[in-house]
Amino acid sequence: MMSPPRTLVWFRGKDLRITDHGPLVRGLAEGNVIPVFVLDPYFFDPHRAQDLPHRIQFLLESLEELARVIASLGSTLICLQGKSVEVIPRVAEAWNVSRVLAHRWVEPFGRARDRQVARALRVPLELLEGETLHPPGTLRTGSGSPYSVFTPFSRSLRREAAIARPLPAPSTLPPVPSQALREHRPPPSLSELGICRNANLQPGGEQAAHKRLQQFLSRGLGRYGTGRDHLGQDATSRLSADIKFGTLSVRSIWWAVADRQQDCCHESVERFLTELIWREFSYSSLWDRPNLLKSPFRSSWTNFPWREDAAGWKAWAEGRTGYPVVDAAARELIATGFVHGRARMITASFLCKHLLIDYRQGEQHFMKYLTDGDWAQNNAGWQWSAGSGCDAQPYFRVFNPVAQGEKFDPEGAYVRRWLPPLAKLPSRYIHKPWAAPSPVLEAAGVCLGKNYPHPVVEHAFARQRFLDAAKAHLKPSP
Repeated sequence: MMSPPRTLVWFRGKDLRITDHGPLVRGLAEGNVIPVFVLDPYFFDPHRAQDLPHRIQFLLESLEELARVIASLGSTLICLQGKSVEVIPRVAEAWNVSRVLAHRWVEPFGRARDRQVARALRVPLELLEGETLHPPGTLRTGSGSPYSVFTPFSRSLRREAAIARPLPAPSTLPPVPSQALREHRPPPSLSELGICRNANLQPGGEQAAHKRLQQFLSRGLGRYGTGRDHLGQDATSRLSADIKFGTLSVRSIWWAVADRQQDCCHESVERFLTELIWREFSYSSLWDRPNLLKSPFRSSWTNFPWREDAAGWKAWAEGRTGYPVVDAAARELIATGFVHGRARMITASFLCKHLLIDYRQGEQHFMKYLTDGDWAQNNAGWQWSAGSGCDAQPYFRVFNPVAQGEKFDPEGAYVRRWLPPLAKLPSRYIHKPWAAPSPVLEAAGVCLGKNYPHPVVEHAFARQRFLDAAKAHLKPSP
């Protein structure tokens, strides 16, 4: 009697769950499965890991929970050390598997890795969709080209995408063979990687992700439409890291929200679903234009005259620009691995347009500290803010950080939380402390230049400097 086919199910850091896991479900339907995660030095070398401490902490917590759940179902998550391109082909042959199943990645380096693995394997590597709602690279304009404007892309996705309901989690898993168990190596601890645990980060894992989703559905979704931009309100989902690491699948979130259409504010539901489609747009853009991670979408921005400004960069990164809403965002990032979406736009615009510092420098900084650091999303956001991206804001739109703060944090709750020296300032001065009379500053305990800096640059001057540089560089050739 022949034994059933054996499938290697390759978990890859973006699908750390068992609910709605296509490769796991398909492998089980056709035989036995060996769940595998590779501790690739691309992420787990200590020097590399220390460059993304918050993401590694979230990943390790999610991986630990995934291993516990898989064990509770009767199997073992086999963790293997080494480069994926070498490890996966080796164990696939040693364990006599009939195929390798995994979720597809959009990033160009992930696609290159998968091509290399597929060439080295003696069995098929089957990549299933699951990172996005709809396969990237499949939606096209009437002329057959990739979309470069969001609104028609969104209409096309809503018209053409058949978003399936999420798959249930398996109730049991078969034990793995003994030869696989002998290869297992536990993941490193944070201390072994030289990373100090940050207690302010969101907890990782599928259980915490489902809890966050339920909290958002019950308390946040109803006011998302009007509250999502307000920095002092708790009206966002906080699911971005869960989507990034796949502790929740994006289609699970889509249907959980869409199913609330009847008993929730229609505007809030639609705005949230539209945000998920923006994510699709970013992923589809990167799929069709893999060079976006290195170069601006708009070729006219190539060799843009960005400034070298070490002092300005340090002030921005450390939250010492003298513009409270910008500084609050910088400090929220370092402290929690998260930045409110509106604050991301404000602080990114300030770096690019007030300081004239290359958006790629800010993009790398965010990728270092964001728990939800996502290559496609982060790049799209930074290029949008600079004006160089796909369907970006016009270059001549320069956010006034004072006006943005007064509009989206009118009482200064966000600033007061992250900038304690300003906490006692009256709301009318919280976003422009330099405008407060000396008695007001003294009463609030604010000493400009000592416990809070003067602005590193004056808004009107910085705005005009950027516009002059942009007009000179972007003007059509004669």
